[in-house]
Amino acid sequence: MTPYVPTVLTIAGTDPSGGAGISADLKTFSALGAFGTVVVTAVVTQNTQGVAGIHQLDGKTVAAQLNNLLDDVQVDAVKIGMLGTTDVIESVADVLRERAPGPVVLDPVMVAKSGHRLLAPDAVAALREKLIPLADLITPNLPEAADLLGVEEAASVCDMARQANALAELAAGVLLKGGHLAGPDSTDLLVVDGRVTELDRPRVATRNTHGTGCTLSSAITALRPQRESWVVAVREAKDYLTGALRAADSLSIGSGHGPVHHFWQTW
Repeated sequence: MTPYVPTVLTIAGTDPSGGAGISADLKTFSALGAFGTVVVTAVVTQNTQGVAGIHQLDGKTVAAQLNNLLDDVQVDAVKIGMLGTTDVIESVADVLRERAPGPVVLDPVMVAKSGHRLLAPDAVAALREKLIPLADLITPNLPEAADLLGVEEAASVCDMARQANALAELAAGVLLKGGHLAGPDSTDLLVVDGRVTELDRPRVATRNTHGTGCTLSSAITALRPQRESWVVAVREAKDYLTGALRAADSLSIGSGHGPVHHFWQTW
């Protein structure tokens, strides 16, 4: 019997160093048994040391890519990453509202690991009001959650729980990532259908953490059509990312924050 291979889509920016953005998404999709398709939102000049520049595509161009793809290809799940501007956010929201492809995972990419801002400050409101309500799951880290809610960044798991529940009023589901907290474990909180699930994994000691957020959200996107629930898909996605982090030091890519090892299970 031929195994089920879902077709999934990433809407995101590029990364020439291969660790984040659509590069990370396509690698993750492939590693987890999904066929990846792409809509590009921005061409990013970037390496493992940071972002040097961004060429932002306009909303009309992004929407044309998306509509053209959906005219031909049945998409089973969508991952949204870097969008950059209000124009692009509104254009993507308009298409998703009209076309309603399979479950949408939104990673609200705002700031690169190097500190370079990837979402215009005036676009945060558009993201919160126009796109997040269309998402089935959003995956903010602690700084992104604070930015979306207009509050101080969470300093404890209790703070995280309050913020995760507040975000759940904006989106159908929330995975609040606690990697910015200190401690031996990395704790994430998943809120779906009013139920809070705490997901703990040991923190991995490596500097090669470039693209972890992209990788986790794309892993969830690849797995959700293949699993019976968000809880199962998210739990397996976290296990996959933990393995990719543990194997990251076997790669030697660049002199900054290198990528995780997306193919740790097969190479």
